[in-house]
Amino acid sequence: MLMEDNLPVSHASPDDGASSSLRSWLAVVAVAIGAFAFVTTEFLPVGLLPRIAAELGVLPGTAGLMVTVPGVIAAISAPGLMLVAGRMDRRRVFLLLTALLLASNLISAFAPDFLFMLVGRALLGAALGGFWTLATAASVRLVRPRDSARAMATILTGVTCATVIGVPLGTFIASFASWRVSFMATGVLVAVALVAQYFFVPSLPSSAALRLRDLTALLRRPHPRRSMLMVALVFGAHFSSYTYITPFLLHNANLDMSTITLLLLGFGVIGFVSNFAVSSTVTRNLKVSAGAMISLLMFALVSLPLLQHSSVGVVAMVLAWGVAFGALPLCFSVWIQRATPDSPEAGSALFVSIIQVAIALGSLVGGVVVDHVGMSADFMLGSGLALLGLAALTSFGRSERAVPAEAIACPACTD
Repeated sequence: MLMEDNLPVSHASPDDGASSSLRSWLAVVAVAIGAFAFVTTEFLPVGLLPRIAAELGVLPGTAGLMVTVPGVIAAISAPGLMLVAGRMDRRRVFLLLTALLLASNLISAFAPDFLFMLVGRALLGAALGGFWTLATAASVRLVRPRDSARAMATILTGVTCATVIGVPLGTFIASFASWRVSFMATGVLVAVALVAQYFFVPSLPSSAALRLRDLTALLRRPHPRRSMLMVALVFGAHFSSYTYITPFLLHNANLDMSTITLLLLGFGVIGFVSNFAVSSTVTRNLKVSAGAMISLLMFALVSLPLLQHSSVGVVAMVLAWGVAFGALPLCFSVWIQRATPDSPEAGSALFVSIIQVAIALGSLVGGVVVDHVGMSADFMLGSGLALLGLAALTSFGRSERAVPAEAIACPACTD
């Protein structure tokens, strides 16, 4: 299996109780800024979808391809790029992927038509899969083993901050300028991430290249395979509905755009708080934490169409949804780390790939349902997928417990 045994000495040595250096934490922050930039770019169309669809002359469901296309390509690039990268220094790969993200934002900002927009989004997908594979695997290499969980939480904070600040800010910018300016502003953010990574991320040599048989061997193991299925169902539930939350709030709930912008901001803020709250319990009660958040997600999705004529009810359910999804990426990241401690890059690659498949298929199927059946049916689809995800979680018995938390910091543990 894949072993990252050529770690810097300070990271490869046993944990002696000393804290990670300031430079190590600056490297983690640089990666977190990159995470912020990637997630902001990926989901920026969610808040801008009606405006982009109107200007480029496509239906809202068709405009959802701006989320589907990068998802499909990222699903391929997550394992594919790491196979091609071989033993290339992971720092260099980080920089190349972030530069590709910058190009994606610039192309999207100046897209003259929808086809050109999809080209820009395709470049995002090409960079996205590889970045997340590296980011989740690098969290155990940038700091000492005792700080690896905090490093992962910090990187995931970049994701939450993008939801809190990035997507609502893009919607806010578009409200007084245009959606094109939102993409330009995100491009500036990507440039900051690129500079931070250049100065602070250290050399991350890889002594063993990721091989195709590492991925297939992992999928032959029942626990990782069913874990990936659970992740796919829950992320599919979220994105089949979240991609179209702005049209739902605008047309079904009859909220105005200023209220929607504030509500999306509230979604992100409460998700940010939820991420930190669950981080204190997730390592001790992982299955319970994941189960509670999936159940809350399902309840919010099934309730929104029923409460669409009540502004108070809609706001409450969107915020409950934010609580659930704010915590789920951390829950699943820890779950996959525990399930694949001996194969960190292979586990990360499959994890990222399955998430992107779920995003792509979820937004695609959701778009078809929205265009041909209606918004309410789309949210019912999401709640049904969440129920299946909850069933997958409960299928893990006590005898199939994930690897203990201590194993996360040891990339060379055996199964």
